[in-house]
Amino acid sequence: MGIVGAKAAVKVNSVLKQKVRTTDHIGKFVGRSVIDLIDKGISQVYNALMKKYWRESWAVARRILTELFRRKRSLISWLIFPALILMLNGLITAERADTTVSTAFEVAAPPTLVGAALFFSCLGGGVATVVSEREQQTLKRLFLSPLSGVSYFLGLFLAHSVIGVGQTLVIFAIALFAGATFPGAIWPLAITIIWLSILAYVGLGFMLGTQFARRTEDVSALIAAFGVPLMVLGGAFLPISLFPDSLLDIARFNPIYHMTEALTDALLNPDQVLDQGGHFWFLLVFAIAMVGVGWISYRRMLELERQL
Repeated sequence: MGIVGAKAAVKVNSVLKQKVRTTDHIGKFVGRSVIDLIDKGISQVYNALMKKYWRESWAVARRILTELFRRKRSLISWLIFPALILMLNGLITAERADTTVSTAFEVAAPPTLVGAALFFSCLGGGVATVVSEREQQTLKRLFLSPLSGVSYFLGLFLAHSVIGVGQTLVIFAIALFAGATFPGAIWPLAITIIWLSILAYVGLGFMLGTQFARRTEDVSALIAAFGVPLMVLGGAFLPISLFPDSLLDIARFNPIYHMTEALTDALLNPDQVLDQGGHFWFLLVFAIAMVGVGWISYRRMLELERQL
């Protein structure tokens, strides 16, 4: 009986251990299944949100671009203005700096693009778009739809990004035609700086359009009062190298100054932007801040428009 009992006990222990291992395997399988289900659910929700934001954002951008292409005047002006500014800046720089036309256009292209072209199309155009939609009661109709503020802001950004890409192509086409080559340029960084500039301008224009401009006439006043001095201090019309020290100290607080310097470094002074990069980081922080300010302005505009 002792031997039989011992064998029975060993068999029972073996069975119990097997059951424990089986239970552990089942627990691990169930745990992995639950984790996989959670991951799959999160992925599906994320994809649904991304599709929703993209669909709504592109709908807003397409509506804005359709209206601009229908009127055509703004688009033509936004293409002619930077082209003329680039040619004037390039020819004046070539004459005064006693350099070649190709070098002069290399120097003039970055400030003309981010300091003048994108300023009027993305900031001025953003303000004008918000004010125009408020006057036409388009915003009230949008508020009645399930459109989110993120989608509306991204739609503005996409629409003006298309315009900014067109201006970029025009400016660099003229510069290349004049003989500019941009040797050693870091083009991925330059493209990133251009996108950040567009994002910053759209966010700032969104804030100005929602908080300070009530009528179409207010747009010109805002641009003339605040924009033109910032453009001059940013080097859009005059080389920053000509500024006295007092103006340089003021210009360091001007985001357009950092845009032009960051793009100039990326295209003409790649070693400097890799070693220092202060202008780029300032632009990055400013663009993120403008997105936050634009979101807050949108929420405030919602509250005001719903009370009217």
